[in-house]
Amino acid sequence: MATPPNAEAASSKRELAAIMFSDIAGYTAIMGRDEQRAIRALAEHRELLRALLPKFNGRMLGEIGDGTLTSFRSASEAVNCAREIQAALHHSRGLQLRIGIHLGEVLFTDDNAWGDGVNIASRIHALAPPGSICVSATVYDEVRNKPGMAAKNLGRKSLKNVSRPIGVYLLSEDPDNRVAAGSSTRISERMRRMAVTGVVAIAAVVLVYLAAIRRFGSSNSAGSHIIRSIAVLPLDNYSGDPNQEYFADGMTDELTTDLATMSQLRVISRGSVMQFKGEHRPSTPAIAKLLNVDAVVEGSVLRIGDRVRITAQLIDAPADKHLWARSYERDSRDVLALQDEVASAIAKEINLELAPAEQARLTSAPAITPEAFDAYLKGRYFFSRPSDENLKTAIAEFEEAVRLDPNFAPAYSGLSDAYLWAGFNEGIMSSADAMPKTREAALRAVQLDSQSAEAHTSLAVFKCCYEFDWTGAENEFRRAFELNPSYALAHDSFGFILAAQGRLRESLAEGKRAAELDPLSPQILLNRVFALAWDGKYQAALELVDKAAQLDPASVMTHWGNGWIHLATGNITAAIPELQRAHTSDSPAWSEAWLGYAYGASGDRAAAMAVIEEMNRNALHGYVPPFNLAIVYLGMGDHERALDYLEHAYSAHSQWLVWLKMDRIFDPLRKEPRFIALMKRLNFAT
Repeated sequence: MATPPNAEAASSKRELAAIMFSDIAGYTAIMGRDEQRAIRALAEHRELLRALLPKFNGRMLGEIGDGTLTSFRSASEAVNCAREIQAALHHSRGLQLRIGIHLGEVLFTDDNAWGDGVNIASRIHALAPPGSICVSATVYDEVRNKPGMAAKNLGRKSLKNVSRPIGVYLLSEDPDNRVAAGSSTRISERMRRMAVTGVVAIAAVVLVYLAAIRRFGSSNSAGSHIIRSIAVLPLDNYSGDPNQEYFADGMTDELTTDLATMSQLRVISRGSVMQFKGEHRPSTPAIAKLLNVDAVVEGSVLRIGDRVRITAQLIDAPADKHLWARSYERDSRDVLALQDEVASAIAKEINLELAPAEQARLTSAPAITPEAFDAYLKGRYFFSRPSDENLKTAIAEFEEAVRLDPNFAPAYSGLSDAYLWAGFNEGIMSSADAMPKTREAALRAVQLDSQSAEAHTSLAVFKCCYEFDWTGAENEFRRAFELNPSYALAHDSFGFILAAQGRLRESLAEGKRAAELDPLSPQILLNRVFALAWDGKYQAALELVDKAAQLDPASVMTHWGNGWIHLATGNITAAIPELQRAHTSDSPAWSEAWLGYAYGASGDRAAAMAVIEEMNRNALHGYVPPFNLAIVYLGMGDHERALDYLEHAYSAHSQWLVWLKMDRIFDPLRKEPRFIALMKRLNFAT
């Protein structure tokens, strides 16, 4: 149906809605044969709908001849309502319905609904055989993974007054979802009597129907199932635009973060769950075993215009049993509140008792400029795929987010993380240039949201990597853990910082916790290697690198990890080929410096000098990070030059200086007065 004249000017609003159109099969013929029977069928049709709509949050929009038009907040609610209607009528001799359902944008006015959402639903119902349900492809995409939702693909159909062909599916009958046959017959008989006996009978029918549902229907409550660990699997992008993948990924991250703030729940981080993105994911029990979780959340994201809809379902992962499902929709300015609403519903379903602070956080989400949130999600998307080019893009997106919404704390935290990583690699900016930007963004994030674990973690990493404020950094990490016990990145980062200080037992405990929260992350495995090697557990360290390589065979950093461990053991011959494999055109500049060290330590001074010449050629605006030069000269045994460049590295705010206390390549310098003075400036106890 086209939008009526002046509809936008009237009292109206646009919403994503599931529209259901149902009519009586063969109604004209019934009317011709038996007018009273036709009237009874019409009354039964409408009163059955009125009895069921409240259960599925549906509302009646209008009656068109023998047809009815109803709307629902989600596709799953519409489909479940339609299936229960057909189940209740399964043994009826006098009434068979054809039902069509479509999900789309609808213009609701005071007295009607308009748009393709209505038009398509009112057309595809005619494709359904009597007693059946046809749904559009948009609806089927929302419900296809739910139990018993098999369907026959009818192909793409050209519909009257619809500009484009529409994919249509015929839902298969599911006996498990049908009310028991005897109950259905009784309900149908009572519905027929209801049309004659009036309001009292209506109330009786509703009570009988709900009693039947309680008796014969299966409960989806997770109340009897103890769930204390969960993973949010990648939400499917149902926007019909592949370029919206970043939005679906971002919404997955945000829901994960909200759940992770709940102290009673262990939540798996994005690095592990994103490996199950796409159609060919393992079975749910297999995923549960890999992630060691009690339950998973699956679902989809649909963004149309200014509306965002999340459909989520909770699944008992080991048993692959559906426990609960709902859809939630809000304006894009309230997308943070939408995430909180979904997280709160999941917490309620699994009987989590939230602390007052946790509850408050889930009910205080501010509105956000949609364009700013979009830029933020793009920033996180590129930041999670680290390379110099992706870091450059991530920084630009985060900067755009804070420009559009200067009060959005997560964007500042993301910006701080991206600046710090860029300063570590020194590929697109020097560490000295990154330092003030990192600090300013981290401080602003904490100022705007002191309850953000991400903000406190950003500040913690800044304090240790740039200010060498070990106590201040630890305080920030501890605060982050209070706010989000399942923040794997915080445990991972803190684990390395503890290792750099020589607190190896504590470091290994934090690394183990990070791996429990993100068990399929190769980076977290690699970061645990340092504490093991510095503790002399070289074989265990090599085994962790092998596990990381299995998770990400294309990663050059696993070769660097193997090479670094061999350097720590003094096996330079074994280190060189691994470091050569790690040095590619996409590798950060520091990987080449470690190769130069290995050449020098092996006695190949010419190869080491060739590395220095290559670093000079590839320098960023003529700048070669002094730490990189320091370790190459250290490998060649030129201690004075190595110390010169280490002091320059301190002046240039190199983050690599946190390695000086524990890394054994610096052992030849430890008695040098200049090195001892440098260690004091780094607040390391010597």
